[in-house]
Amino acid sequence: MAEPAGDYEAVIGLEIHVQLKTRTKMFCGCELSFGDPPNTHVCPTCLGLPGALPVLNARAIDYAIRIGLALGSEIAPRSIFHRKNYFYPDSPKAYQISQYDVPLCSGGAIGGVRIHRVHVEEDAAKLSHIGESGRIHGSDRSVVDFNRCGTPLVEIVTEPDIRSARQAHEFLRLLRVTLRQLGVSDVNMEEGSLRGDANVSIRPAGSEVLGTKTELKNMNSFRFLERGIDAEIARQTELVRAGGEVVQETLHFDPVSGRLSSLRSKEEAHDYRYFPEPDLLPLFATEEMVAAAAAEIPELPGARAERFETALGLHPDRARDLAFRRELADFYEAALAAGGEGTAVDPVELSNWIPHLVERIGSDTDPAGTKVTPEALSELASMVAAKAVSRDAARDVLTLLVAEGGSAAALVEREGLGALGADDGDGLAEAVDRAVAGDPDAAAKVAAGNMKAIGPLVGAVMREVKGRADGGEVTRLILSRLGVG
Repeated sequence: MAEPAGDYEAVIGLEIHVQLKTRTKMFCGCELSFGDPPNTHVCPTCLGLPGALPVLNARAIDYAIRIGLALGSEIAPRSIFHRKNYFYPDSPKAYQISQYDVPLCSGGAIGGVRIHRVHVEEDAAKLSHIGESGRIHGSDRSVVDFNRCGTPLVEIVTEPDIRSARQAHEFLRLLRVTLRQLGVSDVNMEEGSLRGDANVSIRPAGSEVLGTKTELKNMNSFRFLERGIDAEIARQTELVRAGGEVVQETLHFDPVSGRLSSLRSKEEAHDYRYFPEPDLLPLFATEEMVAAAAAEIPELPGARAERFETALGLHPDRARDLAFRRELADFYEAALAAGGEGTAVDPVELSNWIPHLVERIGSDTDPAGTKVTPEALSELASMVAAKAVSRDAARDVLTLLVAEGGSAAALVEREGLGALGADDGDGLAEAVDRAVAGDPDAAAKVAAGNMKAIGPLVGAVMREVKGRADGGEVTRLILSRLGVG
């Protein structure tokens, strides 16, 4: 990743726009849509026609409070709406109803990044530019679809706590999965329900003074956002080292060419001439409203991942992979509970089988909807831990469970996949003898202390017994046979 080296450090703050998953728009009764014919979900209010008045969407406020509580924000008992004035084709009223100096939520933190504010507003229309390849009547045009206009938005603004493009990526990943599990948004970046802007500046390493910032607008994927931030950090660093000055402006990053281009000078708050919205009363978030929103918040993915790591001993990456997909985490915990107190399965061993299950059912499939029950997966993991079935054979059993369902133990018995031991009369010791006799060169190297040479011997035994033996037990038997150790 491109980061300022030595004498400079990056300072990054994010502004994230989240479309809320309500049935209707923020200030009118038009249904939300994606992919419907243009301008079919509109009314006088969202088109900004004279005399039409806004009516606040209560569900949107409930969702916004949930987001604030999940981020640890303080919920303002009284907040107000403002008019953000600007003239652009995607805003039919020539202003946006938003919040300014009295937002609904303030403060908080997630993933080590502090939250500055969380406020509610309405989205603009969708503006499409028709270029050379799509000319209308012989000239370039821009067309507007007002279906999106008025969609409920929450804007989440961070403090400038992020120091690299990679950290920005990881923060957004955590925020996105948190919002999804809250049930407040689809957070589909491809459809525009999650959009991110990045404010980027550099400063001398160790300085507390903020440099001049630029804004990267509307990056629609984590990868493009990371690449765009890296490119802007590199551009600013090269500019400053050459004796130039960073100009405050809004930039566009082209993910195809990797180039940055200037869109316009960066607006300040006074450019928008904010003033209180006269057609809406102040918003009072009562204790009952906050309590109702809090009751709908599940265990959040960050907290769940930390619990998996600290209480169950899972590797941080595995804990995060599970917690970030709620259906996997729920299935894992159901399987963990299925073992019961008397036959409790090892949490780490069980977690190792979730990726194998996902590989067989598909990455987008909820395991709860398959033929594999939590009890069967728990039973399989316990049998592996007890060396009643080898790992290789257990993978075959899991494939059968996906196809047929049923009991892991019953499938092991039916298919004759139970693990072989040295003293069980199933011929494991004899297989070891044949492997040693069949590869005297490898056997001599192992006997001389070259442990890397044991691989072919173990492989020969496992092939003969069709994976039914434990690899560790086979290694022990080979070493014993050769008088090593």
